[in-house]
Formats: sequence, C-alpha cells, structure tokens
Amino acid sequence: MSETGGYDAHALHGFAHDSIAHGSKSFALASQLFDRTTRERVWLLYAWCRAADDLVDGQDHGGPMGAGHDAKAALTRIRALTDRAFAGEPTGEPAFDALGLLLTEIAIPCAVIDDIIAGFELDADDWRPRSEEDLLRYAYHVAGAVGVAMALVMGVDPADATTLDRASDLGIAFQLANIARDIAEDAAADRCYLPDEWLAELDIPPGQHMHPAFRSRLSVMAKWLAEMAEEYEASARWGARKLRPRSRWAVLAATGIYGDIAREVRRRGDRAWDHRASSSLAAKIGWVARAGWSVLRRPPQRRIGREGLWTRSRAEKGT
Repeated sequence: MSETGGYDAHALHGFAHDSIAHGSKSFALASQLFDRTTRERVWLLYAWCRAADDLVDGQDHGGPMGAGHDAKAALTRIRALTDRAFAGEPTGEPAFDALGLLLTEIAIPCAVIDDIIAGFELDADDWRPRSEEDLLRYAYHVAGAVGVAMALVMGVDPADATTLDRASDLGIAFQLANIARDIAEDAAADRCYLPDEWLAELDIPPGQHMHPAFRSRLSVMAKWLAEMAEEYEASARWGARKLRPRSRWAVLAATGIYGDIAREVRRRGDRAWDHRASSSLAAKIGWVARAGWSVLRRPPQRRIGREGLWTRSRAEKGT
C-alpha cells in the first residue's frame, strides 16, 4: 500500500479510474493520452466532481434521480467533507479522499473549488436561467471552473490568467453541448437550462418547451447553444497551445469528441432528442489521431481572440 499524507494512493487511484470509466467513456478515453502522473491526478479530480454532482442530484454516475432527495443536506455534506479534504484530514469517503490526495500534490486554490461547489448550489436551489448571461454563469460554475482546476492539474501556472480563461472556455463549451443534448432528459426531471428570455423570444410558454408543437422552435435554441459552444471551443483550442504536448493531445482529443455532441444535436434538427446524441468509437479514435497529428505540427500562430466571450471574473462580481 502506498501512503501519501495518510491516504492510500493506490486504492484511491483505482477508485478514481473506475469512476471516470463508469461516468464518461469520452473523458476516460482522452485521459489515457496524459502521462501517468497527470492522468492519475485528472482521475482524482474527476472522481470528486462526479461524486459531489451525484450527491446533489441523488444519482449514481448520472443515473436516474432519486425521489425525495434532500439536495440541501447533500450540499452541506459536500462542503463539510471538502473542507476536511483541504485540511488534509482523511474522510473515509473515497471521492473526497481523492481530492485530499490530489491537494497533497497540486495547489488548487480554495476559490476554484468554491466556484465549482457554487454550481452544485445552483442545482440544489432548482435554479433556472433568465438570460443568456445567467446561462453562461451557470456553465462556468458547473464546468468552466472544473476546466480551470483541470488546467492547474496539468501544470498551468495559477498566475497565468489568460490560459486559465481559455480552460474555463473549454468547460463552458462542454456544458453548452450537454445542455443542448439533455433538454429532454432535464425536462423529465423538471429542470430547464434554456433562458427564459430565449423561450419568450420564440413564444414558447414556460414549461411547455418539450411539447411536439414547439419542437421546431426548440431546435432553433439547440442551434444557438451549438453555435455558442463552437465559439468557446475555438477559444479553448487556441489556449491549449500553452499545455505540455501530451496534455495538449488529451485536451484537443476531448475537445473534438465532445464538440461532436453539439454538432450532432444541431445536425439532427427537430429529431435531436429522439435518442441521446453521442460520438461513435470510430469518431473518437479519429479525434485522438487528429489531435495527435496537431500536436506534432507547429502550434497555430494566428491568435483566436476572446472578444465577446463570458469571462470568469464576472463570477466574482455575481454578474
């Protein structure tokens, strides 16, 4: 048994590997491209994020939501266990000990983890966006902040705000793709992440967006989400040039694989939610190959700007 700061590193790495393998085949595949140390650290962070998200939703790796679940109590538990992880105190809960082990190796500012937990709080409050700004703020908290934490795990300097903004962009792109793909699943769970202003603009009554009569209008919003995701994806691709080669390979592969989800939803139009959009194994392998080739080439020199994109500093202002 390998002990690090009172943690059983071998057992926690195994737990974290099982978590990502069960929770996301796409991320699990992309994570294999990292060097071993980075890969295991990415798994540890994923395991904490996955477990905390499941605790709030009363799920198991994104499965059906449990009836009568107390999300507020779950949020209190997440905060208490996460505080213990930051204090270096083993909790006996593998996912939180995974974070504790990670923090013995990587300095992730508490503010970054707090931003992620703020996303869990929004879900616990059954929060819904009124505006596009609200939507992007939510996407930052539930995914963009995770992108920032992942960048730190990959060795990005905490003072490199420019690269961390690009990492946040990647998480936001992933979340926008998720929202577009999961509109029907979210509606079944009485959740909606489509801004009220969008629904009003397309004359869709509140709570009625899944009615067949509005399917064509719903596909318009899915197209908006996909187009937004592509803008953030492009920014993140440019930012990945600052990563070490193997980390860049993994990130670019994941970017392509996940980006295909938004592109597939847009391609399907009105039939986007007949069955869950996903990327085939062949397509995933194709993105791994393309990402590997791009790493071997000279990084792109034409700067892709971030003008008009949501910036994580807005989260500090609550706007």
